Amino acid sequence: MAEVTVTAEVAGTVWKNLVQVGQQVEADQELMILESMKMEIPVHAPQAGTIIAVLVAEQDAISEEQPLLKIG
Repeated sequence: MAEVTVTAEVAGTVWKNLVQVGQQVEADQELMILESMKMEIPVHAPQAGTIIAVLVAEQDAISEEQPLLKIG
C-alpha cells in the first residue's frame, strides 16, 4: 500500500487529534478535527492503513494544504 500524506483543506488550528503513530485506521475514518472560523472541520482517512507520522499537534496553527499526517 502506498504512503499517503493527508493535508489540511482549510487554514485554522488543530482542535483535536484522534489518532496516534502505529494506529490502524479504516478508509474514511475521522483522524483529526480542525477549527476554522468557529467551525469544526473533520479530517478523514483517504485509505485504510497505519498512521506513520503525525506532523502537527493540538492547538497548532495550520495553513491550507499543510501536511497533517502520513498513512502507509
